[in-house]
Amino acid sequence: MQLKMHENSLFAVLLRKPWWISGLVAVAIFGLLRLLLPWEFALFAAAPFIGISGWVAWEWLRAPSAGRVAKTIERLRTQSWDDFSRAMEEAYRREGYNVNRLGDAPADFELIQGPYSTLVSCKRWKAMRTGIEPLRELQAAREAREAHYCVYVATGEVTEQARAFAVEKRINLLQGSELTILLR
Repeated sequence: MQLKMHENSLFAVLLRKPWWISGLVAVAIFGLLRLLLPWEFALFAAAPFIGISGWVAWEWLRAPSAGRVAKTIERLRTQSWDDFSRAMEEAYRREGYNVNRLGDAPADFELIQGPYSTLVSCKRWKAMRTGIEPLRELQAAREAREAHYCVYVATGEVTEQARAFAVEKRINLLQGSELTILLR
């Protein structure tokens, strides 16, 4: 059983906000509870927010700069399919996945980790603009192969309609800084 935080929970929302917002919440909780309780209990109650603030700050510091992302995207667009697919395979293997190439299917790779499988489509990585059709094909492949997750790799722009479809069908769009981090 995989545990997943609800996307609208307080902690999930704070994880998407800048680090200092969680810090302010921690200070406010500590200050208010300090009026009623000993400082140890007030600190204990504020600790989850201090942890979130630290985690978000750490992730922010580790994130690649805009210049590095732009250089990586430009480098990826100049690569041949063989080089790009090899880099993607190696990156996912480093992440702990067993990687299988799928050939001419709408998905290029099947990632297996434990009982879960993920389909990855990245053949159109050079496209400057991606519409909804490749995502529909990936979703159909997911249903046919009964995969748990889908990832679509793009170095260009993804239309709003395609983004909405990806959210609705739970297709992860891998681009920009996330792609740069994966291919580090």
